[in-house]
Amino acid sequence: MATEDTMMNPRIESLMKRTASKFSLVTLSARRAREINSYFNQLGEGLGTMVPPQVSSTSRKPLSISFEEIAADKILSVPLSVYEELEAELDEELLDALADDVVSELEADAVAEVIAEVAAAEVAVDELAVDEVAVDEVVAEAVAE
Repeated sequence: MATEDTMMNPRIESLMKRTASKFSLVTLSARRAREINSYFNQLGEGLGTMVPPQVSSTSRKPLSISFEEIAADKILSVPLSVYEELEAELDEELLDALADDVVSELEADAVAEVIAEVAAAEVAVDELAVDEVAVDEVVAEAVAE
């Protein structure tokens, strides 16, 4: 079997063994190339939020670097079903956290309402006490006359 020299290194055949199809290989490598490109673009900003290239490469092109990472098994293809399960778990956790926040806010609002009602009741009681004193004075004046 004759092997042809190609300009592409690593060879497509070796990369195909690491993914399920050509489409998934193209998608994986393009997505990773975009991440690498973003990493190189944000270097001067000092943000440090992107993952740097996982292999040392003489290539300067992000797509070539992503192919080398795939060949070195540094970047793996995740089946969509696993990704959807993880996403569903994260969504559930996020919804639980949001629900807890809403309940906490509602409880805080309820406590604030109770405190306001108690304060209003105390004011009403104070007003009644003042009214009682006034009634007692009127009764005492009436009796004195």
